Amino acid sequence: MFKQITVFLENKPGRLEEVTGCLAAAGINLHALSLADTTDFGILRLIVSEPEAALAVLKKNDFMVKTAEVLAVATGHTPGSLHKVLQALSEQNISIEYMYAFTSHHKDYDAVLIFSLSDQAAAAKKLEERGIAVLGREFLSELNKDC
Repeated sequence: MFKQITVFLENKPGRLEEVTGCLAAAGINLHALSLADTTDFGILRLIVSEPEAALAVLKKNDFMVKTAEVLAVATGHTPGSLHKVLQALSEQNISIEYMYAFTSHHKDYDAVLIFSLSDQAAAAKKLEERGIAVLGREFLSELNKDC
């Protein structure tokens, strides 16, 4: 599992740039992000090199933030690779609250899927039984070596 940072942003110009500026100034690298829009605010979800430091710097700069544990799954960049993951989740009747993905420069994994699920522990177990790699914080440590 990964620790995800969620930032709630007012829908006004420059707010996303302020977040990335704070993180850049603190030397925190972005590995993945997702930005969703609602009527009144945006929901920015981040996978970063140093989640605890990111949380602290964003709070210090008066952003409304929280953390969440998300499931990270490695997959190939081939037809049907996402379907294989989704099929395993469906068979366990596990709901997807949201998901996003990023490509990886890691030697073993082409792409990484980030999930928030109704039952993350059951999902991890089922995926691992299917031979699908569920990634932990050590994977982020390897990505951070290049930061």
